[in-house]
Amino acid sequence: MDLCTIIKGVSFLLQTGLGVLGNTAVLMAYVHVAFVEACMQPVDRILAHLAFSNLLQLLTRGVPQTMFIFGLHKLLDDWGCKVVIYAYRLSRGLSVCITGMLSFFQALTIAPSAGPHITKLKSHLSQLVVPIFVGLWVLNLMTSVTSLMFATAPQNSSVAAFTLNLGFCHVNFGDNLSYVSNGTIQTTRDFAFVAIMLLSSGYILILLQKHHKQVRSIRRAQQGTPMEIRAAKSVVMLVVLYTMFFGIDNAIWLYMLTVAQVPGMVADLRVFFTSCYAMLSPFLMISTNKKIKERMVCAAREQSSEESTEKPNTK
Repeated sequence: MDLCTIIKGVSFLLQTGLGVLGNTAVLMAYVHVAFVEACMQPVDRILAHLAFSNLLQLLTRGVPQTMFIFGLHKLLDDWGCKVVIYAYRLSRGLSVCITGMLSFFQALTIAPSAGPHITKLKSHLSQLVVPIFVGLWVLNLMTSVTSLMFATAPQNSSVAAFTLNLGFCHVNFGDNLSYVSNGTIQTTRDFAFVAIMLLSSGYILILLQKHHKQVRSIRRAQQGTPMEIRAAKSVVMLVVLYTMFFGIDNAIWLYMLTVAQVPGMVADLRVFFTSCYAMLSPFLMISTNKKIKERMVCAAREQSSEESTEKPNTK
């Protein structure tokens, strides 16, 4: 195993391990919140769903990718590839859609109640979460269905034209029309939700600027509590993080659409940068979200107290 392969394998291993750990911690914190609070806030439910989609993304792509790099080549058969690639594309699509949903909900939460329509919409936010979740799942189940048709286990022969070589699996589109059509559908969906992110985040930044200049007048106008303002800043940071890796991801993807055979290294780079958001976002949530941080601190204190009480008994 050469040095380049070792570096690539260790990079994917660290990315997957840290991402799984971080997203699991966020999910466990929100499970505790769900038991303690009678009704979770819409933004909390969206963040929990985002952590779940990021966790699924890392498990269905980071784990097999790491195993393949370290020499386990015959991991999946045809149906295994179909299921794993389908789950990966579903979770990746959910990640961008839910981040867009998160930024829109947060912008609406801190928006001033300037009219009856805004006030009514804000009062129904908690009822809108589940229907929108269902709609996003249906959308991504449909846009990811090509994986069930075209994903196959790697063959001993050379890679055919218009095939995405993922290493542990191949996605053979067969012709240029299917290849470009699939890429266009995925890219259109992604750009639409990134546009929602940027517009919502731009509006949030405008409100934050006004909040910075006129804190007292904004509080009187009920344009958001200090907790909502902190949550808004956290959402903006998540959007900036996603947009940065989204730009790198789609630059590579546009290149992949222009060639008949995509080199394995190019596909690996795209997967790595795509998964960076899934790996880094939970740590951003932990560092900026008071609810998550409090649950993790409480868990650490309970474990420390249990260890201190057990020590005298072992002597």
